[in-house]
Amino acid sequence: MKSSFGCIVIGAGHAGIEAALAPSRMGVATLMINYAFDTVGLMSCNPAIGGVGKGQLVREVDLLGGEMGLAADRTAIQFRQLNGSKGPAVRSSRVQSDRERYRAYMQDVVKRQQGLTFYAGEAAEIMVKGGRVCGVKTVDGMMFEAPCVVVTAGTFLNGRMHLGPKITPGGRIDEKPSLLLARNIEDLGFTLRNFKTGTPPRLDGRTIDHTSLKLQGSDAKIIPFSFRTPGVPAEQKLRPSWQTHTTALTHQIIRDNFHLSPMYSGQIDATGVRYCPSIEDKLKKFGDKESHPVFLEPDGIDTDIVYPNGISTGLPEHVQEEFVRSMPGLEKVAFVRYGYSIEHAVIYAEELKHSLESKRIAGLFFAGQLNGTTGYEEAAVQGMVAGINAALSVRQEEPFMLRRDEAYAGVLIDDLITRGTNEPYRMFTSRVEYRLLVREDNTDERLAVYGRKFGLITEKEYAAIEAKYAAVRRMQQRLKEFSVSPDGINPVLIAANATPIIQKTPAYDILKRPEVLYSHVAIFDEELRSASEAVAARVEYDVKYEGFIVRQRKEVDKFRHLENIRIPVDFDVAAISAISYEVREKLKRFKPETLGQANRISGMTPAAISVLMIYLKKYFAK
Repeated sequence: MKSSFGCIVIGAGHAGIEAALAPSRMGVATLMINYAFDTVGLMSCNPAIGGVGKGQLVREVDLLGGEMGLAADRTAIQFRQLNGSKGPAVRSSRVQSDRERYRAYMQDVVKRQQGLTFYAGEAAEIMVKGGRVCGVKTVDGMMFEAPCVVVTAGTFLNGRMHLGPKITPGGRIDEKPSLLLARNIEDLGFTLRNFKTGTPPRLDGRTIDHTSLKLQGSDAKIIPFSFRTPGVPAEQKLRPSWQTHTTALTHQIIRDNFHLSPMYSGQIDATGVRYCPSIEDKLKKFGDKESHPVFLEPDGIDTDIVYPNGISTGLPEHVQEEFVRSMPGLEKVAFVRYGYSIEHAVIYAEELKHSLESKRIAGLFFAGQLNGTTGYEEAAVQGMVAGINAALSVRQEEPFMLRRDEAYAGVLIDDLITRGTNEPYRMFTSRVEYRLLVREDNTDERLAVYGRKFGLITEKEYAAIEAKYAAVRRMQQRLKEFSVSPDGINPVLIAANATPIIQKTPAYDILKRPEVLYSHVAIFDEELRSASEAVAARVEYDVKYEGFIVRQRKEVDKFRHLENIRIPVDFDVAAISAISYEVREKLKRFKPETLGQANRISGMTPAAISVLMIYLKKYFAK
């Protein structure tokens, strides 16, 4: 094996895979280091991809040329669109995947990727010389040189698993933690702190009584994640999930054993996931709720293992058995594996640039859970951004940074490094202030240009996207040119509970009405009828929400100029006495790269921004 590479990626989870594939596909020789090849692409927790806010991230990974969306489509056993009855701005896709097939798919992609080398071993030291990364040393003494290193250690840094009072060192069941690397990262000057996550038990589906349970099947209309997925083949089997719920007895059993929960016995001193709480957390925080839903999700086609989504726990084995069997349908269920809590080390993401490169050490990138996030999707999109930027760094090109108004990934990264997080960060549509502009359905329009620029999507794929939006523009123009008469459209309007018209009216104005669909006006014009379903849906959205979209774009433009005002590294914030001590301390801590980023720091005032602008003008005038 050669010892010199352009980029080294530590870890092979969802962040590590995208972080390694991106630079190798960009022509940079890349090395992936992981304990074993068998765990590449392993879904540590739930066998699903996407969800509210997360589906958007998967689409963004896909349009940047990543693999997660394709893997999810090819191994899906259930497709669902969440918030389907609401507007497109908050709709999110989610698929249930076959856990083993997902892993096998990702391993095959990694194995076949040209320019990507895999090494089975444990990274012990990130080597640094003159303030810049120069390689990685492994526990077995191997030394690999590289000008860029991406760390995607997931839950393995100082990982400890908790099952009741039992504590086992590890980053995942039956896998050892990364202790030497954690110590090395601290030696490099980074401060580590602990976050906590967890997983539920795994159940034997053959022992579940489904007669009293609610069936949850796949959507009739399947919407794939990837723009490269032409459709789901008929031979791809789909399987339903089932829904049960906790009961008063369930809650009583858990409350009686709170003292045995690692989170409440004082055994774990770490912050847990607010928006994906353990069942113990749910009872503590939502004590007035009489019941909580539990979704029994199959692990795959060729297995009877079931994942009970909604009851992550660290309670002892006997307590898990008791409370799980108090739920409808699970009275005689057999356990395949018990749930456990895990605490692991994370860095302070404020230490990073928007490119996910360290401000402290050149060429060192961090991505995934060790940046303080939770979830496969948040990890993957960070891996994608870090991997692209590692390749650009090797090529000595300008870094790639996404704005808040152009991607969910831009919001996620900006939140982490500008505001920090005191708990595991999870993406939601509610975090995105410009969600009318950044939606699942327009990800291709927003990000395909970057995928093409970096050579991660093909010219043919990009041309198909361009053709789609050329058709959108044609149909929008046709709607303005074509008018409908009262005789033709009024019966349709009355049937749709819309007010009839009294004179010939442009179809564009008719479509603005909330009750009117694109199909209602398209039936009167051959060109409008020729639009594909995707084009028609996009045209309808743009017409109906035109006023809101224009307003959001004006808001973006209002603050855009602040993003262009750079704050030099040697700019002395401490010398500005006109700014309060508190604000100066925050500026020193977060080290914002632009005035726009400074403006988003919690506690920053308009007056402080004005003063900063004045002093920056003086600085640049020297």
